[in-house]
Amino acid sequence: MEDSLQNMGLETLDLIQLHCPPTDVYYRPEIFELFDRLKEEGKIQNLGVSVEKVEEGLKAIEFSNVTTVQIIFNMFRQRPAELFFTEASRRDVGIIVRVPLASGLLTGKFGPDSTFSATDHRTFNRQGEAFDKGETFSGVDYATGLAAVDELKAIFPDDTNLAPDALRWILSFDAVSCIIPGASKPEHLISNLQAMGRPAPSPEQIAAIKRIYDKHIKNPVHYLW
Repeated sequence: MEDSLQNMGLETLDLIQLHCPPTDVYYRPEIFELFDRLKEEGKIQNLGVSVEKVEEGLKAIEFSNVTTVQIIFNMFRQRPAELFFTEASRRDVGIIVRVPLASGLLTGKFGPDSTFSATDHRTFNRQGEAFDKGETFSGVDYATGLAAVDELKAIFPDDTNLAPDALRWILSFDAVSCIIPGASKPEHLISNLQAMGRPAPSPEQIAAIKRIYDKHIKNPVHYLW
């Protein structure tokens, strides 16, 4: 934190986030109390956490000084929209959505023959060899994800790129404060920004997305994260 303040030439950080700490951290109140001291010293304004699991998010927001939670949420990871969103809203906790496109699966641009570089986590972490499996393709089996995406394309027949639709679906949830999609090329950024011009999904589209999730995704992954 001190290095960050110095590197950016700031006197205080608007938000500092603990990124996916081990689960036992949420049962150590002295760690969270430390951030109260940092606030008193004026070095931070807000504390947030990035979590792997809904249970971690629910435990984190029991600490009154946690003001944001960064969590994976997308069409293939719908569990946070249940109890967690309700509790976060009740406590006025901001939700920062990460991995909104399921590692690119939800762009609709991948196929059975798509390949990724050796250093890409989509190559080496499909079974969680390097870090939490739920980060890569949101923990969904690649072939299963492709089958689900094929059905999603029928819901948005006029869109060759599903990314804006997937992002707009996330923004339709009032509990969501913002999304942090990745962008490695200028065209990715342009694609992400197109979400703002998309109309909100219709009730029929929302119901169809839920049916696809229930059919392909829910049973294997819903309760894992």
